[in-house]
Amino acid sequence: RSGQHVGGPVLDRLERALAARFGLGLAVGLGSGTEALQLGLEALELRPGSRVAVPALSFFATVEAVLRAGHQPVFVDVLPQVPLLDPSRVPADVDAVILVHLFGMRSPAPELEVPILSDAAQCAGWGHGRPPGVASTLSFYPSKTLAAAGDGGMLLTDDEGLAVRVRALGWHGQSAPNVHRTLGCTSRLDPIQAAVIEAQLPGLDEAVRARRALADRYDERVAGLPRAAGDAVHQYVLLSDTRDELAAELDEAGVDCGRYYPMPMDAQPVVGGSGRLEDSRCPRAVDFCRRALALPVHEDLLPDEVERILAVLS
Repeated sequence: RSGQHVGGPVLDRLERALAARFGLGLAVGLGSGTEALQLGLEALELRPGSRVAVPALSFFATVEAVLRAGHQPVFVDVLPQVPLLDPSRVPADVDAVILVHLFGMRSPAPELEVPILSDAAQCAGWGHGRPPGVASTLSFYPSKTLAAAGDGGMLLTDDEGLAVRVRALGWHGQSAPNVHRTLGCTSRLDPIQAAVIEAQLPGLDEAVRARRALADRYDERVAGLPRAAGDAVHQYVLLSDTRDELAAELDEAGVDCGRYYPMPMDAQPVVGGSGRLEDSRCPRAVDFCRRALALPVHEDLLPDEVERILAVLS
């Protein structure tokens, strides 16, 4: 109704609503969660080739954003019990840190005097309040609890200068109409996607409660990863020494399950790895990759589908 095909009141409302949900003052809608991370890093104005600590376990977009921003990823092994960056293993000489709140779990932050970005792509609906760091990023990819009808992302911050720089970078680097002081790109959350996302906000808390209730039912049969009360339960993940056998049983019963991830990020060929799990230099991440299995935890699962999963787990 506004007649605006780019930006406009729907996007403005969504930015304000999501900033408030995460306890932050400002938000910038962008084309994807990956672009939100990349532009957030660029807006930090680190020197080219800076060392950015990242957890060894994440979707590759985390590392991709570091590389596209012109920096060097420093891979950090995960904690013993959960696949989150181990803050005690972050080198003291890094220039920045990206925390990945994987599966909607809050990642601890290292005590370093460097900028921290929070990759909160899987955290819509969590109850932990403000994520650590100078900015946080969201993804609205269709698999997310709060999803677009395509792709989209957002950066949240209290730093007005950072928000202005990110918005300019996503609008071809413009500091004013047709004045370009830096090289940017086209990265904007369009108002149609914003309207799709906004329509889901009233039901977000109920969706997360449904996921937590289903996770509690799974816990009666198997031992999932430890959860805190505020976790968003984007995935329900268990660790099993017979992971592949269990996955085969679930597949035979018509139940989709996931393995997150096939290898730690330092083993990926694009960063000089061999592409083989066993060649990673992060042993805890390797163990997780070998044993992790994700069960369906979507809030729209039908009762008979849940019972079929529980029957296999029995």
